[in-house]
Amino acid sequence: MSAPEALAWVEGVPDLRNVKVGLELFIEAGPPVVTRLRERGLRVFLDLKLHDIPATMAGSCRRAAALGVSWLTLHASAGSAALAAAGAAAEEGAAAAGFDPPALLGVTVLTSWAPQVFLRERQLAVPLDAHVDQLADLSRSAGLQGCVCSPLEAARLRTRHPEPFQLITPGIRPAGSGADDQARVMGPGQAIAAGASLLVIGRPITRAADPTAALARCAQEPAGG
Repeated sequence: MSAPEALAWVEGVPDLRNVKVGLELFIEAGPPVVTRLRERGLRVFLDLKLHDIPATMAGSCRRAAALGVSWLTLHASAGSAALAAAGAAAEEGAAAAGFDPPALLGVTVLTSWAPQVFLRERQLAVPLDAHVDQLADLSRSAGLQGCVCSPLEAARLRTRHPEPFQLITPGIRPAGSGADDQARVMGPGQAIAAGASLLVIGRPITRAADPTAALARCAQEPAGG
């Protein structure tokens, strides 16, 4: 969506409380779209998946936190020094702007990766599941408030990392939805039962003929759905 389309769309879904601003919208519209969404009473999940050297990560997180976002993503594979610098800078940026600091979330392995493709193309010494565990552990030890993982990994990670550590799960597909370009998916009720803190649900709601009804169906889907 363009910025005008996104702002019009949220007005048409009165039950929304949290919205995700991803790279496409942020590149097109920049910080003003975050401010306008927040001024509508919405909590903003800024999904930029930052990955850079510590100084750049710190500067980027300082500026992002000053926008008043509630969640901010960064690749855990940037390493402990970058994650720690990002956390300290985010607190500084939010405090200077008069906001609470965002929850920083370490992205583990994108939900578009299938295990066999991951093993073949990344050529790491460990399989996908073990790599997710490593990056979740790194996120927590670096002081982040949570991580982003597929719902298939939520139950295992929840045993390793109890609340309040947040497990944010994209790859959510309600009953009857196609997987699209996601490889590791689960229904919303199943993901919550597995230990997910928050669900990221995009196309099954944003592309629905009736987004309000689609959102309600996601909220009501049982754990076995």
